[in-house]
Amino acid sequence: MNRDAGRDQALLEHAEHSIAVGSKSFAAASRLFDPSTRASAVMLYAWCRHCDDVIDGQEAGHAATVLSQSDVERRLAELTAQTRAVYAGLPVQHEAFAAFREVVVKHRIQERYALEHLTGFAMDVHQRRYQSVNDTLEYCYHVAGVVGLMMAQVMGVSDHKTLDRACDLGMAFQLTNIARDIVEDAAVGRCYLPRDWLDELSIPEASLADVRHRPGLAILAQRLVQMAEPFYASAEAGLSALPWRSAWAVATASGVYRQIGIKVSRRGEHAWDTRVSTSKLDKLRLVLSGLCRAVTARGRQWPARLPSLWQRPHHACEEARHAVRAVEPEASR
Repeated sequence: MNRDAGRDQALLEHAEHSIAVGSKSFAAASRLFDPSTRASAVMLYAWCRHCDDVIDGQEAGHAATVLSQSDVERRLAELTAQTRAVYAGLPVQHEAFAAFREVVVKHRIQERYALEHLTGFAMDVHQRRYQSVNDTLEYCYHVAGVVGLMMAQVMGVSDHKTLDRACDLGMAFQLTNIARDIVEDAAVGRCYLPRDWLDELSIPEASLADVRHRPGLAILAQRLVQMAEPFYASAEAGLSALPWRSAWAVATASGVYRQIGIKVSRRGEHAWDTRVSTSKLDKLRLVLSGLCRAVTARGRQWPARLPSLWQRPHHACEEARHAVRAVEPEASR
């Protein structure tokens, strides 16, 4: 094995470990990609996971800690500098950024998407409060919708309509995440529920995790799950534009996350007694269901995307995607 091949294998192994311990749901679905797409998908995941962990003072998405404001500001600045270094072809200090560079080079991931993702973490760092549903949806776009856009590029997608559907799936995932993690997030001072909703049910944000508010939180979690449904439905139309194994992986991931939302909704005020997840039997069933959906999506006439759904920002430069300067590997500089 030559030096470059050994480096690439080490980066892939780091990414594989990251997804295995960070998200069993995505790890299961990622096995359905063809090997090349899977390698890029897990390396992109490793960068997203690393950024999230750094900002939340956690490891692999678990055991978040409260950090000082100065510390978290410094961490965000370092993540931004390292991300810009990836696109400038400069040395990077962590395997997650080296892996991300491989993905950027191979799939021409737009720098704008990467920086928009970091904007989501900046919202956490600056302790943004979410007054309305639209404010919450804006957060969902930055931390998850834009990840859907980058993942779509990994799968070879470049047209606006399919990118919209990929973004919709990310939005659905994040709405599900927020519903599942309301109490866990509150423990570290985070709240993504619209203040309008909290005021409506007289739930003080400062005591969100208090058990006496669980009946009200159950109502709001159900709203989030219901909000996610049209995004999941819209994303389904994007399956037919993907290579069939990518469609299978995406359909499976969608099914797994949608099932988590359903469980949160069904548990009501007990949704936060233990962390909601899917069993191995659930995942097996959803893998088979995902295959069926990926196959039957081919050739279907899908309805137009609902104009009432939150719309991601479009930029003129997206039209010129192929004109974006590719980052050269360091070895060629």
